[in-house]
Amino acid sequence: MYVIIVPIQIKEGAKEQFLEAMLPNAQGSVNDEPGCVRFDVIQDAADPNRIWLYEVYTDEAAFQAHGQSPHYLANIGTIQSLREDAAGLQGSARGSVNIWPPDGEWQ
Repeated sequence: MYVIIVPIQIKEGAKEQFLEAMLPNAQGSVNDEPGCVRFDVIQDAADPNRIWLYEVYTDEAAFQAHGQSPHYLANIGTIQSLREDAAGLQGSARGSVNIWPPDGEWQ
């Protein structure tokens, strides 16, 4: 599995607009991309304007295909415009290795 964890700091007052753009991307990824196993959008417990994306793909090629999908391309401009500067936010390097559950147990 190919795993990424992305921290996103949303501009103050832009959370609803951000989610309106992000959720179709997450839903389209899971529903329309055979290589996307999981795409979670998670709100940070301490900061309502910090969102974490947890994405799992079958391999790097599936992740690369995600970046060319219609639902991604339709919303990425809006999503990027509503983000604060990401300096200082730490996430997982792309291509992290899944440990549990084992790859064979993903559905």
